[in-house]
Amino acid sequence: MKSFGPNRGTRYFCIGVNYPERNEEYKDGSECPKYPSIFIRTHTSFVRHEEPIVRPRESEQLDYEGEIVVVIGRGGRRIPQADALQHILGYSCANEGSVRDWLRHSKFNVTQGKNFDRSGSLGPHLVPAGEIGTRPMRIVTRVNGEVRQDDTSDRMIFPIPYLISYLSAFCTLETGDVILTGTPSGAGARLNPPKYLRPGDVVEVEISGVGLLRNTVVDDDQ
Repeated sequence: MKSFGPNRGTRYFCIGVNYPERNEEYKDGSECPKYPSIFIRTHTSFVRHEEPIVRPRESEQLDYEGEIVVVIGRGGRRIPQADALQHILGYSCANEGSVRDWLRHSKFNVTQGKNFDRSGSLGPHLVPAGEIGTRPMRIVTRVNGEVRQDDTSDRMIFPIPYLISYLSAFCTLETGDVILTGTPSGAGARLNPPKYLRPGDVVEVEISGVGLLRNTVVDDDQ
């Protein structure tokens, strides 16, 4: 297996609200979305496996989001869903860390809360798509050993082939592009009371057949 982590120049397409209970957590009475929510992250917002995740000085609301990562092996435009799996190079794990109060600084924009330096993580390996096939992947997120998220990829509102087809409808996908496919319910902000990450916390994201991503939280020293 090839090691995997953030790289300069890579495009990171992130999907929001992609599990049924995740939509219900917003408690706004809305039905499941018709189309996926999409935003982009920079490579500087991620660290690798076992590297520290950084809680920024600007907020105490750093949160975890365990996600399945898809890496594109063969690019294309307007890729049919029926062909989408042929364009996948492999899979990995992500903690799509979010700074919650900075997600709400403006009406429609979550970019700033999703791009603090070293607030999320990727890795540890890239597992070839052929080793996973079409079987569902189970995703479990733990904080200090406590299970916070537990779901399977077959319950996504927008399955992986659809995401590839949808993204490629407006944007030519290229080799090496990364898709973070959305997080299940159970993020710290949605607990009562909320449980945000603190220095010393250990976050693990484990995906069946793919691996386990582990990071410890530290405060920003810069």
